[in-house]
Amino acid sequence: MHQIGVVGLSYRHAGVDEVARFALPKAEVAARLPALRDALHASEILYVGTCNRVEVLFATNDGSPAGDSRGDVFRALIGREPEPGEASRILRAWAGEAAVEHLFLVACGLDSAQTGEQEIALQLRGAWEAAREAHASGPVLDRLLGEALGMASRVHRLESNVRPPSLADLAADRSVRYLAGRPEAVALIGVSPMTRRCGRMLHRAGVALLVVNRTLQAAEEFAPTVGAQALSLEEFRAQPRRVGALVLAAGGGEPVLDQVSLVKLAQVNLQPPLIIDFGVPPNVDPEVARSVGFPRVGMNDLIQTAQERRLSQLLRLAPVRAAIDERLTRLRGDLATRAIGRKLADLRDTFEQIAADEVERVLATELRGLDDGQREILQKLGSTVARRLAHLPLAGLRAAAAHASSDAVDAFFREARLRRGLAAPTDDES
Repeated sequence: MHQIGVVGLSYRHAGVDEVARFALPKAEVAARLPALRDALHASEILYVGTCNRVEVLFATNDGSPAGDSRGDVFRALIGREPEPGEASRILRAWAGEAAVEHLFLVACGLDSAQTGEQEIALQLRGAWEAAREAHASGPVLDRLLGEALGMASRVHRLESNVRPPSLADLAADRSVRYLAGRPEAVALIGVSPMTRRCGRMLHRAGVALLVVNRTLQAAEEFAPTVGAQALSLEEFRAQPRRVGALVLAAGGGEPVLDQVSLVKLAQVNLQPPLIIDFGVPPNVDPEVARSVGFPRVGMNDLIQTAQERRLSQLLRLAPVRAAIDERLTRLRGDLATRAIGRKLADLRDTFEQIAADEVERVLATELRGLDDGQREILQKLGSTVARRLAHLPLAGLRAAAAHASSDAVDAFFREARLRRGLAAPTDDES
């Protein structure tokens, strides 16, 4: 696992505005991945961008231990040299097993603002698919992402009788409370995991919905599932509808609704609609919303509310934490054994070759009078003894590879100088 690294930032230690500075527009991710991979001297890379985190997962190109790549990630995402200490202050880094553990925690929702939420697994899968389409993910990250998402599925099965929390729940709840029984619709702007879940909750609560998206087809596909009307973003901007609240989770680096759009929206509404903004960067500029008189709930507000419930959720998910630890232990052994698999095979072959060479030597000298049947028995005995003797160092090396450093394991093979065709020991060596 030593070649795995993660660098990024999240709500845990940075504000949403800071996260937004490092976020890549969704449409640019595929094109930016190769340059990001080169900047980190990596062979494989994956970029994860959500409403409250930006993280880069990578594997080094030569199998060497992942180092502190915060400066490289800063330059690649921000486009300038960091000031002294700036990258280490803003970004967090994990390497080796800590990086894999972090990936598992993220996938299972244990590192989310709303602990235990399941949207992050969908977002992580989308990031993986984007990396594979850009040929930026390979066997190492494919294995890790498969394991992480497998863990997430296991968690979802464990939680099948418990409704998992989500920041979308908070958005739906805020919307219902703000409407206070009024018949206005709620506009869902952007078709995303957050708006999908929020829409389902509001639909069950009997709230009328309007689905708005840049691409009308995506809105038309989702709208019937929640009894909603579908509109393109362009049409909604030009002719806003009367709504009591807007839930926004649209990608892109620019505000989805500018001041002109909000002024038009204000003109068709008797009461200022509530804005709930999942966008990173914001889909509606906070200052613009304030200037028009629209109440706005941003990611910082939602995260603060979610954190008040975090402890109870962590206690409920304690078995998930234990399952992650168990899987890490197994994965550590699997990856370590795979890393030295060829060397283990060579070691076993060397034992058998030494035994075969020694049997042939005695059959040509001291035991040259044996018949063919006796010679075959002796050859089989030599091979069996060699395999049994090889089992002990092989088992020991598998265990050592999982717990010792790669340098220590390499030192064993280097100093042992085991190889095919090893000459018989001299008198001084025996």
